[in-house]
Amino acid sequence: MSGDGNGNGSFTLGSFAWRLLFTLTLVMVTFNPSSYSYVQWLRTAYSADSLGPEHAVAGVAMLGAWLIVITATQRALGSLGLLVMAAFMGTLVWWLIDAGLLTANTMSSIEWVVLVCLAVLLAVGMSWSYIWRQITGQVSVDEVDH
Repeated sequence: MSGDGNGNGSFTLGSFAWRLLFTLTLVMVTFNPSSYSYVQWLRTAYSADSLGPEHAVAGVAMLGAWLIVITATQRALGSLGLLVMAAFMGTLVWWLIDAGLLTANTMSSIEWVVLVCLAVLLAVGMSWSYIWRQITGQVSVDEVDH
């Protein structure tokens, strides 16, 4: 992204924070344990027999955003990378709970933790090519068939 950092495509903590904010927003707008999410909006409209085009437009827009984020993450990390990141996030949560820094004693708190972990995983996936370049100096390029 040319908007990362100083305009030359550099990767900064700020550019990661923007990706994290985007993925957190996408995840939380889609579903969260509160009553303010797309899933809850659909459930309420379905119950009231009032599903309409606004639900479809919002759903298709969110589907597009999810496809972009998931495709970028899958291409950047691959299946093994996704597995390692998920294992890392799970063991980090376990460690934080064991240390008493995080509580997961209700289903709602567990859902919030899982949703934040999902957003972090997606943000890392969207940032991975920049992180890889900073760590190794190698540029990651997708092959294009001609």
